[in-house]
Parts: sequence; structure tokens; C-alpha cells
Amino acid sequence: MPFSLTASNVATQAKIIGVLITIIWMLEIVDQLLLQHRLNRLGIVPRTQIGLRGILFAPLLHGTWNHLIANTLPFAVLGWFTLLHGVTEFTVATAVIWLVSGLGIWLFAAPNTIHIGASGIIFGYFGFLLSRSYFEQELFSAAVSVVIALLYGPLIWGVLPSRRRGISWQGHLFGFVGGIFTARYLPELRQLFELL
Repeated sequence: MPFSLTASNVATQAKIIGVLITIIWMLEIVDQLLLQHRLNRLGIVPRTQIGLRGILFAPLLHGTWNHLIANTLPFAVLGWFTLLHGVTEFTVATAVIWLVSGLGIWLFAAPNTIHIGASGIIFGYFGFLLSRSYFEQELFSAAVSVVIALLYGPLIWGVLPSRRRGISWQGHLFGFVGGIFTARYLPELRQLFELL
């Protein structure tokens, strides 16, 4: 059922997205200005035991101001569209996408690399929003899917293998897969999260 667009709900959605973006920006300010990029060592290092911690931290960290700026607007827009169906579904989608994207990087990315950035979450929201209408067969979700396809359709090319330095296409791909997985199994995932 669609999340209603009352002033109260929009204010709640803005607070949630605002808090997440503020956390990411504050971490980057501290990392760049005080820690000389040392926080980036907390990223995902594929197939290493210490690299597992990066699954938790990587989406919160960014390598440069440009990296952070490039991720901020799509995170805000796609995150807000994900929030339209409610805070619970947003939380479930974010958690599953975060985990699937991180595990995909850890398992399949090149060794001796460090992966950071929120783009796996962004691609996950993208996959979730595009595929949700297929699984849900609901007009509101279909309308959201059309809007997302028009706004961010070219993003789909980011899931393809790339040799561009500094681009974690594995994070994009597995984030996207995590989003589709979440859309497909959303009722079951909601029940699981309610038990936790």
C-alpha cells in the first residue's frame, strides 16, 4: 500500500534522508580534514577476514569530495522514492541491499583492493524501485518505476564490468541484485525483520 504524502510523512522522510546524508558528510569531513583518509581503510577488502568489517562501513565512506558529491543527490532521490512505501520497507530494503552489495564485493572483487562508497546502496534502490512494480502489480509502484526509469535509466550501464580505476562495478551489480531480491521477497523479509 502506498505511503501517503501528508506533510507529516514528508517531514519524517526528509529527516531520515537528511540524517543519513549528514552522517556520510560528517564522516568525510572528519576523514579528509583530520584523519588524512585513514577511515577509508575500513572499506571492503575482498576475501580477507579484516575486509569483512568493510561490509558495515564501506557505504558510509568516500574517497574524494567528488565521489561524495556524485553519490549524494542520487542517494537522496532514490532513497526518498524507496521511503514512499514506509519506513519499515525502507529499512528492510536498505539493510538487505547493504548486505548483498557488500558480500558481492567481498566475494568477487579483485584482491588487494579497497572498496568504499554509497553507490552499491544507490544501485540497490534503483533495482528495487524498477522491479517492485513487476512483483507487486500495483499502479503506484508502476508509476514510481516509470519515473525512476526516466530519471536514472542510464544508471543501468553501471552494473556492467568496467576496468575504470576507482569504479566498483561489483558493488553496483550486487546492489542492483540486492534491490531486485528485496522487491521479490519483501513480504517475507518484512516478517523476518519483525522477528528480530
